[in-house]
Amino acid sequence: MAVEADNSRRWTPRTLLVAALVLVAAQTAVRGALALGGNLYWDDLILTGRSAALPLLSPEFLFYNHDGHLMPAAFLTAGITTALAPLQWWAAAVTLIGLQLLAALAVLRVLWLLIGPRPALLAVLALYLFAPLTVPSFAWWAAGLNSLPLQAALAWVAGDALLLARTGRRRYALTGTLVTALALAFFEKSVLVPFVAFAVVALTMRVDGDATPMRSAWRSGRRLWLGTGAVVAVWAPVYLVVAGTGIHVPPASDVIAFIRHGTSLGIVPTLLGGPWQWERWPPGPPWAAPPTGLVLAAWVVLAAAFVVTVRGTKRTGWVWAGIVAYVAASEVAMMLGRSGADTTHELAQTLRYTSDSAVILVLGLAILFRAPRRSVARAPRPDDTGAFRRTITNPVVVTALVAGLVASSVWSTVTFARSWQDNPGADYLATATRSLAEHRDVPLLDQPVSLMTLLPVAAPWNNASNVFAPLKDRPEFVDATSELRVLDESGRLVHATVEPARWTVQGSEPRCGIRIGPAGGEVPLTGPLMVWQWTAQLNYHATVDGVVDVGLGAGEAVAVPVHKGLNQAFVRIYGTGDHLSVRPVTPGLQLCLGAGPVGVVLPGTDAIE
Repeated sequence: MAVEADNSRRWTPRTLLVAALVLVAAQTAVRGALALGGNLYWDDLILTGRSAALPLLSPEFLFYNHDGHLMPAAFLTAGITTALAPLQWWAAAVTLIGLQLLAALAVLRVLWLLIGPRPALLAVLALYLFAPLTVPSFAWWAAGLNSLPLQAALAWVAGDALLLARTGRRRYALTGTLVTALALAFFEKSVLVPFVAFAVVALTMRVDGDATPMRSAWRSGRRLWLGTGAVVAVWAPVYLVVAGTGIHVPPASDVIAFIRHGTSLGIVPTLLGGPWQWERWPPGPPWAAPPTGLVLAAWVVLAAAFVVTVRGTKRTGWVWAGIVAYVAASEVAMMLGRSGADTTHELAQTLRYTSDSAVILVLGLAILFRAPRRSVARAPRPDDTGAFRRTITNPVVVTALVAGLVASSVWSTVTFARSWQDNPGADYLATATRSLAEHRDVPLLDQPVSLMTLLPVAAPWNNASNVFAPLKDRPEFVDATSELRVLDESGRLVHATVEPARWTVQGSEPRCGIRIGPAGGEVPLTGPLMVWQWTAQLNYHATVDGVVDVGLGAGEAVAVPVHKGLNQAFVRIYGTGDHLSVRPVTPGLQLCLGAGPVGVVLPGTDAIE
């Protein structure tokens, strides 16, 4: 007892709070370096493109079904960020750092409520702050706008529920309800927030000796449960209308593989600061690739913690069951929403779909720490800290645990950053932004961006007109232009040519080819074209400046500006057929058309000077 008393004097509440805030500041610095070293990636460009294409407060923008997500607050955040700093990564990084700081402080608050001012607080807090489980979802802006508000809400609402149970003050019911509603506006998985808060209160009451913890948790937090229930009741039909279900049930073999990859190769090694190393198939994100020894060591530590707490402390079995249930629910949601014929099991190792489990793990660990030892015959007191008190109140032990976990976790963060920064799309965006700013004189035909930046599955948001829409200093993107320029795979603006799939035929009228009068006409091709987005090169002579409508077969016509005299025009047309339809719009305009290619655009090697 003398040792414990001495330790208590050395670890005053003020000292512990300062140490905890130092850990939070250290995490902010580490995550800040990680964030500022990143760049816009994949879905980030869909967020910025939509921000520039649609009004900020329009339902079309805010209530868009983004790959099964309903996330109006995330879109609003992205829209404001894009308006203030178009395609500037530093602005997106600031939002990530700010949200991470909010989540860290919310976790510190709830851990203080569960553990109190004791040294173990630092070890548990460090696990959340530095464990790499939350790193991948933090570094990716689009993922962070979902995950970080959820993490903050899980911790904050659980803290409000505990305070409501202890004090009965209505303000905790109000703030908990408001935070739940806000979190749901960022990420639909926040529907679990009130359930987690209820479980935290009930499990805390159980380990503290309450004979009817479920009933007591309900009674003590009725206002909060009814408030959050009303929020969920309003939100659920909106989600179902906007996003639907999109459920895909994988075969049993895939379920087993996803669980193994997500748990054994994903979550568990992070408990020791792993995975230490990552693998990547660009342009996909990195995934955890822990060494076998680390996986085995992490399982041994987890199994030992389970045995010691279940056998050495009272009423802790349900705490472990709650942790497992949440992790399982996250993995099931991932499988139902993301599995498919083309989905690899390494998806589970990206850790994005289970990152919020970090909050659940530390909440569970904090409750386990409260549990009284089985050897204690007296009734448990609120300050009874459980089986590990004598060990983890020792400053040397706490410091060693925290230092070891932080060192291991920071190394995993460093190796992740090296892999994450290998982003070819970042160089493409930087080069293209400069090139577009330097050459604004000629309108550009729209085109998909580099495959290393956005794949065609993101269409139409992979088009350059959408990706670079936030930029003010750029040429206009059009359907028809007088000079063919495109962005090459590196992002340089270069001269381009039309690689022919077919040709327009050379007409028979001397010194004209095919004459197009005021009523318009058809220009035959050398063969039919399948349905696709084609580019036609029109070699023409116009009697006056004006506009003509050009279409492929029965496809939608495109307005093409033409200039008096002998000129060229390039037009993007979507459709199928064996002829072009050309109709002058300007009165008195007539054309002579020569032969020209219809096909796909190929970039040249000569950059625009």
